[in-house]
Amino acid sequence: MRRVVITGMGVISPVGNNPTTLWENLKAGFCGIDFIRSFDTQDISVKVAAEVKDFDPALFGIDASTARKADLFTLYALAASAQAMKDSNPCVDPERLGVYIGSGIGGIHTFIAECDKFREQGPNRVSPLFIPTMIANIASGNVAIAHNAQGPCLPIVTACATSTHAIGEAFLAIRHGYADAIIAGGTEAAITPLAVGGFNNSRALSRSQDPLRASIPFDIQRQGFVIGEGAGIVILEALENALSRGAKIYAEVTGYGNTCDAFHYTAPKPDGSAASRAMILALDASAYNKNDTLYINAHGTGTPLNDPTETAAIKMALGESVAHRTLISSTKSMTGHMLGAAGAVEVIATALALQEGIVPPTIGLQEPDPLCDLDYVPGVVRRADITIGLSNSLGFGGHNASVALRKWNKNLRDE
Repeated sequence: MRRVVITGMGVISPVGNNPTTLWENLKAGFCGIDFIRSFDTQDISVKVAAEVKDFDPALFGIDASTARKADLFTLYALAASAQAMKDSNPCVDPERLGVYIGSGIGGIHTFIAECDKFREQGPNRVSPLFIPTMIANIASGNVAIAHNAQGPCLPIVTACATSTHAIGEAFLAIRHGYADAIIAGGTEAAITPLAVGGFNNSRALSRSQDPLRASIPFDIQRQGFVIGEGAGIVILEALENALSRGAKIYAEVTGYGNTCDAFHYTAPKPDGSAASRAMILALDASAYNKNDTLYINAHGTGTPLNDPTETAAIKMALGESVAHRTLISSTKSMTGHMLGAAGAVEVIATALALQEGIVPPTIGLQEPDPLCDLDYVPGVVRRADITIGLSNSLGFGGHNASVALRKWNKNLRDE
């Protein structure tokens, strides 16, 4: 089994449209949540979201025709993938280059526009590009076309766990020899009246009208998550390939856990046992031990059910004493919940935390829930010599995913 490393990154997010800006803003505790600008919220009780700002497809080499025709979720994926491929420049045969990019919802902007057209003008006016623009796999397909990636192409859809599963499955594919490099991650663009209305009516969203108190994971006053958007992409590559060409290495991917609650279609299993097993699988594969300093980028949505359940799962996975000295944070306090893109952006944040020895904070955490009694690094960054990072994602349908990364040390590369 081959070792796998991250050699490239790309980001479109509410706190920055490249990895450097994302990371600087996360360290600074910058909140990307604001009042919704993309539609009128007069008739809906949700007023804030984490929207992408100043996105220009042309800046990422996307031609005008594609920018006009493609759904926004595809454009985000193309932009983030272009950044990641430029950053990595993997030198692999096209037949050994794969794409694993998922989306929780897919082309909902296209879906809404064509439904309106159907209702107002009839079926003959529906665009012939409706289906290939809307389907959730099309971002992965378009990225493969853009980079001549002829290897395995596997779009994954597991709600909020989508891009963590995509990275985990890509890791396994390279580890077992099915590809030499994979463009992996997730993309989402679902800040629309329909999607916001649906999440809101299921009582999943925060209705706070204060952007700085809307996404407050682990706080007793939390109301729900704040919907976000964007894309996160990493280039995963076989270690021997990366070393042979002298590639920059951000972190090593060392473990992956994939479990299901098999409990409820939206609510997490209350005891956190299945989520705990995903963490244990990822950490065990990474040879996690008592000498490691662990950082967990929590799923940390700020919903009433998620936060205490995830806290219980962390305690079950690590044991009470270790859990209490583990550094944990939710970057969703700044980015909002980017749905299918969330996990990949959080894997990127985890890799950069390992590289710099800096844990990003959970901003807005002022009054911890008594059921959430771990160290969530409230307010400001914390310096720590982290050796291993774990990124958790938990999705509707009971999907649990954890990806473990180890700090890359070129002096220990042959261990």
